[in-house]
Amino acid sequence: MIIAIACDHAGFDLKEEVKKLLEQQGHEVIDFGTTSTEACDLPDTVYPAALAVARGQAERGIFIDGVGYGSAMIANRILGLSAAVCQDPFCAMLARAHSNTNVLCLGAKIIGSALAIETIRVWMSTDFLSDEKYQRRVGKVDDIARRHLKPLEEI
Repeated sequence: MIIAIACDHAGFDLKEEVKKLLEQQGHEVIDFGTTSTEACDLPDTVYPAALAVARGQAERGIFIDGVGYGSAMIANRILGLSAAVCQDPFCAMLARAHSNTNVLCLGAKIIGSALAIETIRVWMSTDFLSDEKYQRRVGKVDDIARRHLKPLEEI
């Protein structure tokens, strides 16, 4: 699987660890930065990574910042992305199984690397429960996005 990964300075160390793990598992990782713990602006890395997922250049995204919410706010403003902040494996399982998320956002200041790694493992390995109930619910959310967000080709 091709994974877009991005972070700010608060998420840099965890991003590097996650990147190595994903590559060891055979995934192709496109790293959008940042490249150090020097202070930076989150949109400068997350926005291009989010666009890569929306354009189909990556199948999923994993974005890491201090608490995860900044990354999710950026990603969820792009049509075709469904980002969830998950701080534990149970939330990650539900984010995939019930909501079919394609972007996982993590807070490096909230969880340690062991919990983050397990959260990613669960999120990466959980399939969407594509029965009628969940398709209907996700479809309603997708309809809202289509009414309020522009397709990339119109931007």
